[in-house]
Amino acid sequence: MAEPERRLRPAPLLFEPSEAATDPEHFFDLESIEDPQELLARATELTLAFRAAQERAVEFQALAAAQLADPRRFDRLSPGAIAEQAEWTEDYARKMIEFGESLQRGAGPDAD
Repeated sequence: MAEPERRLRPAPLLFEPSEAATDPEHFFDLESIEDPQELLARATELTLAFRAAQERAVEFQALAAAQLADPRRFDRLSPGAIAEQAEWTEDYARKMIEFGESLQRGAGPDAD
């Protein structure tokens, strides 16, 4: 029996205080790290965390698109309407709807 795919659990994204967020030189306190080894390690953790967050967000976008396009909904949206709302092309919206449908069926992104 195949093991389920394990998701990376990167370092958590730390809260950015509003004062720090307005400072263009401030980014998750990386500018204050003087040791290059430590800087590389923390920057890598952040890169992995952002990458994982982006992948999860895309999955949720796809699920939402599939739900909005579901023909069983009386208020379903067309791929064009979904594309407009999400600022996508209509072709990309169709692909996201298909991806979301595959996620709903329990298929992974590489299942086709």
